[in-house]
Amino acid sequence: MSSETTKLFPRHVAVLLLVLIGCAFAGNHISARLAFDHGTGLLAAIVSRSGVSLLALAALVLWQRQPVRLPPGAWRWQLAVGLLIATQSLCLYSAVARIPVALALLVSNTMPILLALLTWALGGARPTKRACVLMAVILAGLVLALDVPARLASAEEISSEWLAGVAFAACASVVFAMALWITDHKLKSLRGSVRSLMTLGIVFSTMLLAGWSGLVPGGMAWPRDSLGWTGLVLLVLLYGTAFTVMFVTLPRLDMARNAAVMNSEPIATLLFGWLVLDQILSPMQIVGGLVVVGGIVLLTLRKTG
Repeated sequence: MSSETTKLFPRHVAVLLLVLIGCAFAGNHISARLAFDHGTGLLAAIVSRSGVSLLALAALVLWQRQPVRLPPGAWRWQLAVGLLIATQSLCLYSAVARIPVALALLVSNTMPILLALLTWALGGARPTKRACVLMAVILAGLVLALDVPARLASAEEISSEWLAGVAFAACASVVFAMALWITDHKLKSLRGSVRSLMTLGIVFSTMLLAGWSGLVPGGMAWPRDSLGWTGLVLLVLLYGTAFTVMFVTLPRLDMARNAAVMNSEPIATLLFGWLVLDQILSPMQIVGGLVVVGGIVLLTLRKTG
């Protein structure tokens, strides 16, 4: 790869690209909810999304003539990452199908807290006092975003769908943190292209197998009307485009400085959810969401502050 190819983008270009990628991922989740509301099964959505992305990434890897092989001992860790990402995808879409999309994203985006705690528990660095304060702030913001005080004060019983949606989003956060820990500690020497290709392949085959086995009732159902097909097509296109653009441009995005920009995704999801799905959060929930996003930005910038 030439030095020209690996030259970093100017920061304003990198930030703009990351915002657009975040918006595309947000649009993918909004499109998923539209597809689910019109009969699309969870597994059908994940199989379609991962299958198209797998083909695009495989074509890119072949075009770049990159060797696709794993070092000895890496297979079990790569398999674990693939299964964890498959679980994360299923849990996150399960949450998106049940609660407002922005809330599902906010809960799942608490992953940096879990990753920091997991790293500490497995012998890594202990979180600093600043990090602990930020974690507490993020959790407090999440309580407001989920409107927990109002729900507890209400005489109405909290719906099982809402509880299940929050639980699925939290599970997505947990397994994603585990996948990132394995990637950073067991697969760090593996080329990103090989790791991404293998992960997508495992996600695709696992979800396809789950669909054939009938493990998730109605999981492989296809849309029942044109709106459902529109949602499915858009989620595939938006996810595939965002994933591919991020993969191609990643070496030039200076993620050490700019990774926090990706937290624009839940904010974009909040806006798109209102515009497309008419999902409106209360002012207090919006404040809580902004606290969560702001805390995560500060937490992920802790090494550069």
